[in-house]
Amino acid sequence: MTPPFILFGLLTVTLALAVVAKRLELPYPIVFVVGGGLLAFVPSLPPVELQPDLVFLIVLPPLLYAGGWTTDFKKFKANGRTIAMLAIGLVLATTVAVAAVVHRLSPEIGWGAAFVLGAIVSPPDAVAAEAIFERFDVPRRILTILSGEGLVNDATALVVYRFAVVAVITGSFSLIGATLSFVGVAVGGVVVGLGVGYGIVWIGKMLDRGGLEDPLLDNLTNFLAPFAAYFSGDGLHVSGVLSAVVAGIYVSRKSSEIYAPETRLTSYAIWNILIFLLNGLVFLLIGLELRQIVHDRSFAAHYIWAGILVSLVTIVVRIAWVFSALYLPRLLLRRKKRATDPPWQGVTVVAWSGMRGIVSLAAALAIPLQVGGRPFPGRNEILFITFCVIFVTLVLQGLSLVPLVRWLGISGGGNLKARETEVRVAALRAAVARLRELEPNFESIEEWEVEGRILAEYDYRIQHLLGHDDATHRESIESRIDHRLEGEALGAERREIMRLREGGEIPDEIFRTIEYDLDLASARLS
Repeated sequence: MTPPFILFGLLTVTLALAVVAKRLELPYPIVFVVGGGLLAFVPSLPPVELQPDLVFLIVLPPLLYAGGWTTDFKKFKANGRTIAMLAIGLVLATTVAVAAVVHRLSPEIGWGAAFVLGAIVSPPDAVAAEAIFERFDVPRRILTILSGEGLVNDATALVVYRFAVVAVITGSFSLIGATLSFVGVAVGGVVVGLGVGYGIVWIGKMLDRGGLEDPLLDNLTNFLAPFAAYFSGDGLHVSGVLSAVVAGIYVSRKSSEIYAPETRLTSYAIWNILIFLLNGLVFLLIGLELRQIVHDRSFAAHYIWAGILVSLVTIVVRIAWVFSALYLPRLLLRRKKRATDPPWQGVTVVAWSGMRGIVSLAAALAIPLQVGGRPFPGRNEILFITFCVIFVTLVLQGLSLVPLVRWLGISGGGNLKARETEVRVAALRAAVARLRELEPNFESIEEWEVEGRILAEYDYRIQHLLGHDDATHRESIESRIDHRLEGEALGAERREIMRLREGGEIPDEIFRTIEYDLDLASARLS
């Protein structure tokens, strides 16, 4: 079976699993991991041998860059201590705990390979948690902590992973040397990421000044950015992972200055589908790789228990770390609870949100096939246990998170929606004030007439936003009528341009341009 046909098959299965996730109202990472597991037992499928470096270099940079792009940097800094505690301290603690348990349970897996496995399964996946919480109202601080943790813990775990793989290859390890190198590659990765991010922003500004601004050119530049950051960091022997993350954060903060609205709209669509496809393909690819492992029933029977035990270790270590890190200092220092301390219900949700995901899978698939002409020690065992950990954490913790949040009575309080309305109204009022400032310079009746129409529209939009019930955010009767009538009007516009295109009266180019504007108007109503 040829690679193009295999790729087509994987994309088809990804689509089918996405339909299942939508139909069952389940987060797609859970459905993908179940689909990948089932794929391992489908007979007559072709064996797939992946180039480890290729998987690592293609999958990780865009995932890391996208994570940096969507990070709220202000909130990230405000919760920096908590995020560092989870993303650095917890990752290292989990790595050591998993390595110790695996080496004790299966001595044939050497210490080096055990630490490789520990680094692989130590970082939780923020994408999985966000996919679960997107349909549920939870406090923004919880989401900020989890997304910030997911951003930094990938970098921490993958740096440790690199050191562990090198230790297996060279057969030597120095704790002091590794610690100093860790700091060096981390700082170097941040510096390189800032440099690449600055370069991307500079290119965007140069295109704009030269009259070459175009959504295709801008998005192509943005698409190349994660690979430029990662390869630059890797080539300079610093953390390419941190380079990609930092570049994503920097360019995101500057995107409003360098990109046109159409560029940003197109970019969101491109990156959403890209991240979705990468998740689906990686979960299915590891299923194909597992087929060559699980055919040995004695192997699967032995290591399934190792996988379950390692899963329990990752869950228990996270719960113990999160609660002890919050409450132990207070007990030791006899400090009273402060108003800024998070409630235990929120701490419980953070402690239980330890689902592993695509980064762990990509790292497992990227383990070298051979070391010095011999198979990498414990590679099959690491792949199998990694999948078990992801499966257990995603299914067990992922499916129980929403019931847990409901049982704990946690709610975001709707403050974000109210704040959004306030900001929208403030922006509209700023526009009205600017038009009023221009009135002394008006020199014609036409300017006053046009301004009157614009002011009337802005005033209507302000009243429309203020017409919401602040307590429950239910739309007023007038707002519902407005949405219905505007929807009917847009529908009539669509039908007319479709009639003109089908009658051959307008070319497709005009049709698509007008349809794009109608789509934007419809999106504003939703």
